[in-house]
Amino acid sequence: MLKKALIIAAAILPLSNVYSAGMDLRLSSETAHVTYLTENATFGYGGADIGIGVFFNEDDDILGNASILVSGSGTGDVRALHFGVGGKLYGGRIDTQPENLNGGAIAIGGHLRYVFPATMPFAVLVEGFWAPEVTSFSDFDGLVEYRVDLELEVTPSARAYVGFGHIEIELDQNVDYEAEDNAHIGVRFTF
Repeated sequence: MLKKALIIAAAILPLSNVYSAGMDLRLSSETAHVTYLTENATFGYGGADIGIGVFFNEDDDILGNASILVSGSGTGDVRALHFGVGGKLYGGRIDTQPENLNGGAIAIGGHLRYVFPATMPFAVLVEGFWAPEVTSFSDFDGLVEYRVDLELEVTPSARAYVGFGHIEIELDQNVDYEAEDNAHIGVRFTF
């Protein structure tokens, strides 16, 4: 499964140089997230952050996702506070033995990011998405994703971070399946 996901990422990578404003790679001992990022300044007051990505884990679960977050930042004394609200579309396959379950969800959510001013700035990011049963389909009856990260700005175009991520999917059989629940490290590049 990991080999398939890496082949897909390698096939999309040349397109990222043309259409993307960045890339986010998040890894743990059991999971990986690869997300291509772009921005649209004409959407909303502060623009929109658009992401297309894939999540996979050692259990051969795979979830594709597409997100759009309208973002802004504080003014005056809270200029270091950045926030966004929007939605995220999920679709994929969960490998539960003895069968695979397919489904998807449309989630709402957002993020808060506070940058602590310093010679080498660091930030705290909190992000979360929630999809109830009414916006979930096929074998999925709901989805929750959240993460908390501590970021270090290495250069103006590169951030490194450590954090914790959680993805829980409620399945048709009234089972809550944890696709991710662990610490991770990551890098985020902008082009």
